[in-house]
Amino acid sequence: MKIRLLGSAAAEGIPAIFCRCELCQKAKELGGKDIRTRTSALVDDNLKIDFPPDTFMHVLRDGDMISDFEHLIITHTHHDHFYPEDIRMRTPDFAKDFGDVVNIYGNENVVQRCHETLENEKEYFNIAPVQAFTTNEIGGKLITPLPADHKPDENSFIYFIEKEGKTCLYGHDTGVFPEETFNWLAQRVIDIAILDCTNGLIDRKTIHMNIEAVKDTKAKFAELGVLHEKSRVVATHFSHNCGLLHDDLEKLLVPFGIDVAYDGMELQV
Repeated sequence: MKIRLLGSAAAEGIPAIFCRCELCQKAKELGGKDIRTRTSALVDDNLKIDFPPDTFMHVLRDGDMISDFEHLIITHTHHDHFYPEDIRMRTPDFAKDFGDVVNIYGNENVVQRCHETLENEKEYFNIAPVQAFTTNEIGGKLITPLPADHKPDENSFIYFIEKEGKTCLYGHDTGVFPEETFNWLAQRVIDIAILDCTNGLIDRKTIHMNIEAVKDTKAKFAELGVLHEKSRVVATHFSHNCGLLHDDLEKLLVPFGIDVAYDGMELQV
């Protein structure tokens, strides 16, 4: 299973569009891994996780492979993860030779927004609800939505993805996992865990995690026995508000066996 992290920033991106803070100014100067677009991922080229407004940028940067996916799973309806107006661009009024019907999966809010936004183009999409702890076969992978601590007014999900005995936990946006999510994961083995680290050194572990929460979550996984010696833990979804550049994040996380995501990072399991 191949996972390509298309973006690694929180809602405002880094540098943030209108921001002149020290972090954003420095990121502009440094470029490279300090330039972060809104978070999304591509799994085995056929499954996309989330559809941020930066998807267009990802296609410009990485090529048509980003828009050739057959399946799309959505974590929640915040605009930096779900921008259905651009999904409409995959219809005859806006595109030619765009391939087969795309299957879109998400919670009830995602499904409703899709039906509203794609009302006149429904024949080009299959829109299906998913539920927590119910495993679905999607694009040759087994995918289980798990409850997140994130958007109180909807069932926000993180996703557990399995293929041929290999596993990936796509674990954001969320604060420290609900106990029911930890309990479900306690019966599994995790090869790669991709975790929310929006808050950096800010003292907050709800809605989003900080560095301490990421370290605690890795320790919790170890306590539950779900990691093995080759398991990887990767922190992502960073906000400029935490004031940390890529090198700063590596100094704080790598000594604890936690990798720092960057745009275009590829993970293989």
